[in-house]
Amino acid sequence: MINAPVVTIFGGSGFVGRYVAQRMARAGWRVRVAVRRPNDAIFVKTYGVVGQVEPVQANIRDDASTRAAIAGASAVVNCVGLLYEDGWQKFDAVHRDAASRMARISAAEGVAQFVHISAIGANPDAKSDYARSKGEGEAEIRQAFPTAAILRPSIIFGNEDQFFNRFAKMARISPVLPLVGADTRFQPVYVGDVAEAVENAITQQASGVFELGGPEIASFRELIQRMLRVVRRRKLIVNLPTVIARINAGLLSSVEFLSGGLIPNRMITADQITQLADDNVAYPDARGLADLGVTSTQMDAVLESYLYCYRPQGEFTALTESARDIRG
Repeated sequence: MINAPVVTIFGGSGFVGRYVAQRMARAGWRVRVAVRRPNDAIFVKTYGVVGQVEPVQANIRDDASTRAAIAGASAVVNCVGLLYEDGWQKFDAVHRDAASRMARISAAEGVAQFVHISAIGANPDAKSDYARSKGEGEAEIRQAFPTAAILRPSIIFGNEDQFFNRFAKMARISPVLPLVGADTRFQPVYVGDVAEAVENAITQQASGVFELGGPEIASFRELIQRMLRVVRRRKLIVNLPTVIARINAGLLSSVEFLSGGLIPNRMITADQITQLADDNVAYPDARGLADLGVTSTQMDAVLESYLYCYRPQGEFTALTESARDIRG
């Protein structure tokens, strides 16, 4: 293991990053998980043999700290990203400036391969600040590290996701599920497939842009209906008009501002509403999972494995249903 190549994964303890760290460890790499607070990422050590996977402190806003995490690595993966802005965590600082810093320093340090997790819809001219900052980050990465592999996933599902889990939690307590952009289409991709794509992009020395979407395209409403079938709950799905959604987002953001961030807006932001105006699917002629040697995973093969806990009887649902059938 001493002579094994090193990969540095920024954000390696997050939702996507931990799956990437596991795959790279299993492939025999030494893995540095670069995070703000290493003590909160101790669990990544269990992904490999003793000493193979190590959390290291890194401040992606600082050149020296970023360089220390990269030095000696053969590959660098950027899994850092924001779904919403929070205090001093801003889209431009994370999606553009930090990504540019990682790519620039990786090139200077002689890193062989740089892989960046972006998002479908990334565009420097996008109306959404999220998509715009992602697009600007990609442009700066290509300038600093021309052979970088840029992976653009649609919404990512898996055990720790913030999509199906979020709405399944809501379905536990709310009789109504309000959706903004209920007809907007998505192409959900399994987190394990994204991690495999990262590994293959490194080992195959892939470069350029790859749009990662799963085998199914479905509207927001259809995805929530699928989730409800898995969790065995009946709820009213309401398409919330954009005007009303923006008013609600404004009120929630005002509460966050007036509370000094003590009551954060995690429901819906104006920028998310802007994002939901456009479909989130891969372009038909774009390179994707198959071009990286990955067979995409069906949602039905995974959703039940982690959403069962939201059923009325949780893990005992099957037993309860079988007993009901016997009584019937």
